[in-house]
Amino acid sequence: MSISKSYLIELDHETKNTSRILEQIPDDKLDWRPHSKSMSLGELAAHVVELHNWVSKAIPKDIFDFKVDYQPLKVKSVNELKAILSEGLVANRAAIENLKEEDWFKEWALKAGDFEIARLPRTGAIRFIVNNHIIHHRGQLTVYLRLLDITVPGLYGPSADEQMPK
Repeated sequence: MSISKSYLIELDHETKNTSRILEQIPDDKLDWRPHSKSMSLGELAAHVVELHNWVSKAIPKDIFDFKVDYQPLKVKSVNELKAILSEGLVANRAAIENLKEEDWFKEWALKAGDFEIARLPRTGAIRFIVNNHIIHHRGQLTVYLRLLDITVPGLYGPSADEQMPK
């Protein structure tokens, strides 16, 4: 199996997981935050969705510079987030399909102007900078849902709100 094929499988799985979380979020809770230092539910959900789209916006570049290439995603509804995630999946799939096998091993850098945050092969960037980052923040979203007494979907198996198949 090619590297691109394996990332396409992961992309589809993780996008479905994020979609399952978005399905649970009510618009009237987007401004809710568990603590004054925390992102709001809407900000956190938007960050997860924008991270998905780094697959097409950041990974194909040799250098992704926050000061040039990044605009925080701002939305007003969960439906906007769902649409951005869905549209992004098409672009993300195309970005992965367009990378040649050897491109996955080329160096990729994350910068903020002259400051270098990370430098690693593209294979590591998609896993470490994008996918692990998505999973981390999506985990935070599940805590937000739990604190709001909203059903938490199982992502890698059943949650406490779902029954184990018999």
